[in-house]
Amino acid sequence: MASGKAAKHRITTEDDVEKSASKRSKRENGLSDPLRQPHHFAAEAEEHGIVLRKYYPPEMSNARAQAYNEDRIPRPIEELQDALRDTASARKGTKVGDAVVHWFKMDLRTTDNRALWEASQKARAADVPLICIYIVSPQDFEAHLTAPIRVDFTMRSLHALKEELAVLDIPLYVETVDKRKDVPGRVVEFMEEWGASHLFANIEYEVDELRREAKLARTLAEKGLALEVFHDTCVVPPGELHTGAGKQYAVYSPWFRSWVAHVHENPELLGAFDPPARNPAAARDRVAALFDGEVPDAPEGKRLSEDDAKRFRATWPAGEREAVDRLGRFCDEKIAQYGRRRNFPSEAATSSISVHLAAGTLSARTAIRTARDRNKTKKLDAGVEGIQTWIGEVAWRDFYKHVLVHWPYVCMNKPFKPEYSNIEWSYNTAHFAAWCEGRTGFPIVDAAMRQVQGVGWMHNRCRMIVASFLCKDLLLDWRMGERFFMENLIDGDFASNNGGWGFSASVGVDPQPYFRIFNPLLQSEKFDPDGDYIRKWVPELKDVQGKAIHDPYHRGAGPQAKKAGYPEPIADHKDSRDRALKAYKAGIERDKP
Repeated sequence: MASGKAAKHRITTEDDVEKSASKRSKRENGLSDPLRQPHHFAAEAEEHGIVLRKYYPPEMSNARAQAYNEDRIPRPIEELQDALRDTASARKGTKVGDAVVHWFKMDLRTTDNRALWEASQKARAADVPLICIYIVSPQDFEAHLTAPIRVDFTMRSLHALKEELAVLDIPLYVETVDKRKDVPGRVVEFMEEWGASHLFANIEYEVDELRREAKLARTLAEKGLALEVFHDTCVVPPGELHTGAGKQYAVYSPWFRSWVAHVHENPELLGAFDPPARNPAAARDRVAALFDGEVPDAPEGKRLSEDDAKRFRATWPAGEREAVDRLGRFCDEKIAQYGRRRNFPSEAATSSISVHLAAGTLSARTAIRTARDRNKTKKLDAGVEGIQTWIGEVAWRDFYKHVLVHWPYVCMNKPFKPEYSNIEWSYNTAHFAAWCEGRTGFPIVDAAMRQVQGVGWMHNRCRMIVASFLCKDLLLDWRMGERFFMENLIDGDFASNNGGWGFSASVGVDPQPYFRIFNPLLQSEKFDPDGDYIRKWVPELKDVQGKAIHDPYHRGAGPQAKKAGYPEPIADHKDSRDRALKAYKAGIERDKP
């Protein structure tokens, strides 16, 4: 794919310099002390493991979150834009060294990888080798709550990626750096060791990563080196879409209409970037030591047992070839019926490529382009209903990343709606343990939670059911559930996970109103009508017949369930609903004058 129009989606110096200077001034002069004060429930958040104080400050106040909303605090993306703007002249004048480096992060693929393609073009034009690096950061895995099953998938994907690149005489060097603060310095050292003057990378939109890259851009420029970063994760880069009033969208439906129109107007956004070109013939000898390096083991605390590793590897093969194959099979066999069958967890009706999108073994562009090309039209909002619906589901990933970039405090343990921080949660540890272990006495909830234990993944409809149950039936802090998902799901992605929990807990962007509360019994009857999903994951109930499978203790199967060891319900839905409504109302009205 030629750079042409795509070049406009690189962060450049075309932003409003005056606006940027104003925000830099605010940052340099500091903000008033009240904005530095933690939220009045910050101690509770810390006590219950919601804020990891080893890495992060206490939960911010609602006033500080509002300051982001009012543009009184620069967003991390703006800090990166500032750094790239300030170093633009130096970067432009940087001559290509003895090699060009691509830094892999959440883009573990050779095909349709924007920064990798750009790095290859740079290296090829200068007739120098392209060399690649990936840093294993145990502290980042810990700080970001990365599940061991996800770490295992990453390491296996690195093995596959290393083999793919080696065919092109391109080395991938993987190294563990124990302290997260040392990662940028080690990348700089690596560049200097191999005489590279250019570092290419795709942008990650979480707060830590944006701030890290902003500092790195300046550090490299001071050394006469250049950082070149690119939008790649999203089909439409964050910041491109605005309402008629020039604001960022906070509701999905109008955002999606704008997203579709933008892609139709800019079809190159779905174009594919070619794999990197083969390195010069002499490159393998010049960088031989990099080919010899092994992919390290997963860090301690993030390793699977041998049995789990074997089981999960059979269920979740890694690497971009598997990603493309899985996507192709879904589009060939299931996508046409996706709209009608996607909500039934007992059916294998979904694509199961979420882990590949999260790890970057598959790009969102490739996913949407592949689906579109199975349609009878190139329009994303026309043709086969199942294809339209699936593309709309993939687009949610773009939406939540756009939200993360514009409202970065959602990445800092705050809800999108700051006033919902004032809800007083119960923090009942026994209830939380029952929810985690799938022994709440609500069969559909327990089946879903046990699916996580079994395969490290959960059907999306069930994610909504168990999330609503945690927050509204048990009145537990939604962030405890958000953390559990990240620490246990193979497809954990911060923006999508946070957005999903925000929706279910009614504290996020475009949520269901807090007074709309899922009834787990009705959800069970509607989406698992025959109880097949429940029987698969809750074997104690495998012999319960008929409608009693959804609520055995209230439909005549109590003795049978009890004998099999299945627990009674830990909550009464009607009473829990009333309690939740009161708690939510009191919380959001707390700071009102």
